Amino acid sequence: MSYFYYQSKKIYYTEAGSGKPVLFLHGNTASSKMFELLMPLYEERFHVILIDFLGHGKSDRLEELPAELWIEEGRQTVALLEHLKLGKVNLVGTSGGAWAAINAGLERPDLVGKVVADSFDGRTLADDFAENLIQERISARKDEMAVEFYRWCQGEDWERIVEMDTKALIKCAGEKLPLFMKPLSCLQVPLLLMGSEGDEMSRADFQEEYRAIAKETGAGIYMFSEGVHPAILSNAEQAAEVIGMFLDQQ
Repeated sequence: MSYFYYQSKKIYYTEAGSGKPVLFLHGNTASSKMFELLMPLYEERFHVILIDFLGHGKSDRLEELPAELWIEEGRQTVALLEHLKLGKVNLVGTSGGAWAAINAGLERPDLVGKVVADSFDGRTLADDFAENLIQERISARKDEMAVEFYRWCQGEDWERIVEMDTKALIKCAGEKLPLFMKPLSCLQVPLLLMGSEGDEMSRADFQEEYRAIAKETGAGIYMFSEGVHPAILSNAEQAAEVIGMFLDQQ
């Protein structure tokens, strides 16, 4: 197991495979464990790096998660890139990790090669985001598979982590805090937006958001006709091919 220090706290990361470096960024209430079953699809092709953001998985815990969570996780991503000293690293972020990936690209384009942003809401959170989040979290606590996913990713303190995440996101939505540290028009790295048409957790109009982001940034868009949230898991083999082709393009 490997760790690096960020603001006096330990952040866990791991590396495997060989080739172009690719850092995978997990979503909210998850950890790097969410990618473990996917690694055979990537390790033979890429130098794969996984991270547990602070407060998650094997990283140090926090008293609370910041409301501008995805901007802060973008900074943690940059800190790992600085620590690794690998030059430019490609980023693949899913759900909440998609915002973190874009923020890292906005902050340090000199350290980021390309960005894949999978299954996220886009430039803003919908007006009903907080209400839907609360209902989703209530339902998840009654779902044995969801609870086991939380426990698998976080350990026995999963309930506290889910509560902190819910509180942070409700504050972010309620105060309409920025999701990006800079205007998207400032993004200097190639961007691919990926998702599933059947995504039940992203905002209803997220495909319109994707098109708006593409106009602003020149991003490519790849939508799977099948699958749910997130696309990188529900369309695992196809997503690996799409990501691989994008990252290999000159």
